Amino acid sequence: MPTVLVTGGAGYIGSHACKALASAGYTPITYDNLSRGFAHAVKWGPLETGDLLDRARLEAVIERHRPEAVMHFAAVAYVGESTADPALYYRNNLAGTLTLLDAMRARGVDRLVFSSSCTIFGASAACPISEDAPKVPISPYGATKLFVEHVLGDYAAAYGLRAVAMRYFNAAGADPAGEIGEDHDPETHLIPLVLDAAANGRPLTLNGTDYETPDGTCVRDYVHVTDLAAAHVLACKGLDRAPGLAAYNLGTGVGLSNLQIIEAARRRTKLTIEVVPGPRRAGDPPVLTADPSRATHELGWTPTLSNVETIIDTAWRWRQHRLAGARQGARERAAP
Repeated sequence: MPTVLVTGGAGYIGSHACKALASAGYTPITYDNLSRGFAHAVKWGPLETGDLLDRARLEAVIERHRPEAVMHFAAVAYVGESTADPALYYRNNLAGTLTLLDAMRARGVDRLVFSSSCTIFGASAACPISEDAPKVPISPYGATKLFVEHVLGDYAAAYGLRAVAMRYFNAAGADPAGEIGEDHDPETHLIPLVLDAAANGRPLTLNGTDYETPDGTCVRDYVHVTDLAAAHVLACKGLDRAPGLAAYNLGTGVGLSNLQIIEAARRRTKLTIEVVPGPRRAGDPPVLTADPSRATHELGWTPTLSNVETIIDTAWRWRQHRLAGARQGARERAAP
């Protein structure tokens, strides 16, 4: 079977992409330093442990597995953290990507699917956002994603790189079969935080209730992680085209506010969720929704799981499954 190198394949979106690749007839080779990913999420191909800044290690892995393409997810991805520690973000996300690209060039790999982000658009005045909307990121995280897109365009023009930038909006949900799901430490994404609050009976701090939106809370375009993974496979299959950089916004075009997500979680879990107002997070724009029509027309991508009910249901089942596994592991460790 053809192989695809998946940097960050032990992380949330990368592991779902590995499952989708395996289902499509590829062998995913996960490359991850496990600083924010998990070895137990690598289920559909081998794990090669290594850092994105280690060019010699990258070249050795590429030489061993001879991938026909790379899917690049490896990044630090907290907006607030990027504001507090931009050096980490520029070193890992930008310098790390340059190291990867040069390792690919040295070993003759010229196909890349890049995990970009809607944060490159900043607080866009136009919603839904098309691929051609102005790009003015308001966080170092968003800036690193935009800089990498510029690099990819230049590498395509100079070296013949074939690249696709996947600008997804709010990834959410979990594998419908329950094999993998969202597991960040620390967790900053709204839906797992809401579900934790529902399960534990603790108040949820809602960051920002005074935005210029209908209910005062941020509005986001939630797209199921399995739908995102499917889009990456479609992009990978299309990399035989001429050298260049293509970019796609991945979302549904439908915005949901934080309060709407909380209400949906109350309905699906049938549990009480207490909300406590908190301050805004630095770098959070009030509204982000996608215009996904280019991905539909050019990739043939249509999200099928990205309704709020399925997103909440799969995330809730994953949380229950993960906790059950943790409890079983604790019992086994405690047994004489």
